[in-house]
Amino acid sequence: MTAAVKRVAVVGPLADAPYEQLGTWVFDGDKNYSQTPLAAIKALVGKDIEVIYEPGLTFSRDKNMAGVAKAVQAASRADVVLAFVGEESILSGEAHCLTDLNLQGTQRELIASLAKSGKPLVTVVMAGRPLTIGTEVAASSAVLYAFHPGTMAGPALADLLWGQAVPSGKTPITFPKTVGQVPIYYSHHNTGRPANGEEVLLNDIPVEAGQTSLGCRSFYLDAGVEPLYPFGYGLSYATFKYSQPTLSSKTLKKDDVLTVTCDLENIGRYQGTEVVQLYVRDKVGSIARPVKELKRFMRVTLKPGEKKKVLFELPVGELAFWGIDKVKTLESGDFSLWVATDSQSGEPCDFSLVD
Repeated sequence: MTAAVKRVAVVGPLADAPYEQLGTWVFDGDKNYSQTPLAAIKALVGKDIEVIYEPGLTFSRDKNMAGVAKAVQAASRADVVLAFVGEESILSGEAHCLTDLNLQGTQRELIASLAKSGKPLVTVVMAGRPLTIGTEVAASSAVLYAFHPGTMAGPALADLLWGQAVPSGKTPITFPKTVGQVPIYYSHHNTGRPANGEEVLLNDIPVEAGQTSLGCRSFYLDAGVEPLYPFGYGLSYATFKYSQPTLSSKTLKKDDVLTVTCDLENIGRYQGTEVVQLYVRDKVGSIARPVKELKRFMRVTLKPGEKKKVLFELPVGELAFWGIDKVKTLESGDFSLWVATDSQSGEPCDFSLVD
């Protein structure tokens, strides 16, 4: 927060919900040990910043719009709005499936109404699953996805929001745009006609269009092919720049070890930690192979302007897979490799495995 911020509105049903922040798999959890975001923010700012608390909703499934109006009134008096939304701990976990992954109750209306206040809106989502929050992302100045962060959620989130700590987390699962994309995951098999980004989407179809193919590829007219956020995605207050990876060899044998190096540079203003990820694709196999597989990752902390050479060692034997005969096999052929910030980024480097 900058010195110009004198008043903060803290809203949302998860801002002060000590039990819900524990998550589903805490059967003996004691909410009395939880430090909530509201309590932590008040402790952090002291008398320097006025904290206006108006939850708007009493719990995540609450549909009372009167409470939303009160939250909007609080937002109108503040310099910044911090909205803590998501789902109660009971809504996720084993045998707690949903067909709708949008925010429950009137939480969507809460975020939309807060956005109309014109004040900077930071949305913090506390949930046990990836929710379809594209609308909320578009309405917010920033979004922090916290899942259910446990007893110390409050201090951890307050430190991130006030810049006492720098975010370095990455999505451990793919976030869909809509529930109709599920199942969606980064390591899927290729299709006979994969999307190439040139498909005609729903709003681009002309009126009275002829009954012809609109691409004849694997995509959705209303959502395209990309997720909301890919596996391994996550922003930071720091900004990182990757060089193109260098391979120890473009031709390898089955007993070799592939060495991959890449220069990582912090070109931002803050020290930060990046999670560097190494993905591999087996282009052709005796059975269908994933379009990408995560093989290595490494946390690298850099000061502003600092550059470091990141090195991965990958034994070729780790490119083996279980065949249709239930025997683990290592097949010769062509491969691609990426060193990148997430599963959808980076330019591929090609290499071959020979007998």
